[in-house]
Amino acid sequence: MSRAFRIPLRIRFRGQAERRGLLLHGPCGWGEFSPFPEYPPEVARRWLQAAHEAISTPWPEPNRRTIPVNVTVPALSPEEAHALVASSGCSTAKVKVAEGDDEGRVEAVRDALGPSGKLRVDANGAWSVDEARAALTRFARYDLEYAEQPVASLVEMARLRRLVDVPLAADEPLRTAAALANLDLSEAADIVVLKVQPLGGVWPSLEFAERSGLPAVVSSALETSIGISAGLALAAALDELPYACGLATVALLAGDVVSDPLLPRDGVIELRRPEVSEEALTPWEIEPAAWLQRASAAEETS
Repeated sequence: MSRAFRIPLRIRFRGQAERRGLLLHGPCGWGEFSPFPEYPPEVARRWLQAAHEAISTPWPEPNRRTIPVNVTVPALSPEEAHALVASSGCSTAKVKVAEGDDEGRVEAVRDALGPSGKLRVDANGAWSVDEARAALTRFARYDLEYAEQPVASLVEMARLRRLVDVPLAADEPLRTAAALANLDLSEAADIVVLKVQPLGGVWPSLEFAERSGLPAVVSSALETSIGISAGLALAAALDELPYACGLATVALLAGDVVSDPLLPRDGVIELRRPEVSEEALTPWEIEPAAWLQRASAAEETS
């Protein structure tokens, strides 16, 4: 069984105004295939593998039943960012930067969190090494937990890492790497960001985390609750979870495909696996033909 969806975002995020994808169903439950529009079949292939794993392979036994999460702050005004964090119930915030009034936004989030809250920034690789060095030096006064993908490549991250004191987390290079087995993060990153779809599933993500030898943060790829449930399963299975996870992103969508969305309460999301609801999906359902074709193209690259 397959169903396709199109759900607008409440706030434009990572250059996206909506999320589209394909929901698959099998013996183990529902899976989601929702690569971003610009990703070619050879990159989308791992996203499809993750969906196939979700519907056919049991996920690992959990080591925890609740997952601490951060509130994700898009490129909002300082006032909007402050209000979002203050109302989130989370003690950790990830702030999108390299767009608009970065420092005003970061300062507002630090104020909303208070001195004991954890604050991290994410530039999605938009800065040059010099820009990243200058920005992270300015932001030092706000006590950053880490900076996620401040520059585009691992080579640039390795250069930047020698120039700043802020820990660096790698994300985007993992998504598009041709061979994850050959990816060496040791010189470029202090933390690895794990996203289930880009890494090909929960089990491959666990294997990559172990191979990297780095502490991990599990994040979403702006999925519905079906995709988020895979991220929760990964976060629950890790031996150690030293950082709050970026899995509280369902609220960025204008709707969901389940009746009981995976939303945080008091800074955590409980581990569970919801089912697709006809009532919830109907307003967002679209014809699946284009997505079945995209899935087929991705599968042909295997």
